[in-house]
Amino acid sequence: MIKIVIFDDHRERSEAISLLISFQSNMQCIGIYEDCSDLAQNLASEVPNVVLMDVHMPGVTGLEGVKLLKKYFPETLIIMQTVFEDDDNLFDALVAGAHSYILKKTTNSKLIEEIITVYNGGASITPEIANRALNYFHKSVANNEENAPALSNSEEILLTQFSKGYSIMQIAGDLSVEVSEINFLIRNIYQKMHRSNQHSL
Repeated sequence: MIKIVIFDDHRERSEAISLLISFQSNMQCIGIYEDCSDLAQNLASEVPNVVLMDVHMPGVTGLEGVKLLKKYFPETLIIMQTVFEDDDNLFDALVAGAHSYILKKTTNSKLIEEIITVYNGGASITPEIANRALNYFHKSVANNEENAPALSNSEEILLTQFSKGYSIMQIAGDLSVEVSEINFLIRNIYQKMHRSNQHSL
């Protein structure tokens, strides 16, 4: 059973997602919160496997929520919810340790699919985020930053092709790997950004 908590200040949307989750035989929504001001206390009695975290909330924001989750519940998987994928706060959340993200306009089936993907070790990426990730790594190397993360050849190709709009199936074919391996490569890229961010603090 995948235990899920939702952080979103739009109560109606949270309740709709909770209802959707309740229809899944392998998922359970164990909490809905409108901000992260009491996150540690909210989750202490029952730690979720997955958190759906809104990027923008009043008070303690989604970005701060990610940092709190990494501090108190590092094993919990974090999926950011956002309206725009070019949002600086979204990318900052990925660098801070979020595992993936979804657009709020995504379909119900895609939302459920993303929860399962992340729970099984994968992650999603789009051309906008892929391009920003490439720039992040290249800038770190160019600036000779201490502990600058290095992309593997496969990760470099993956990000470049995603940034050009290639589909995951096309990239898997070009790299001669399974789609599941692409998902793991994306997760590893996000983890490298997070580790680099920790070293720079």
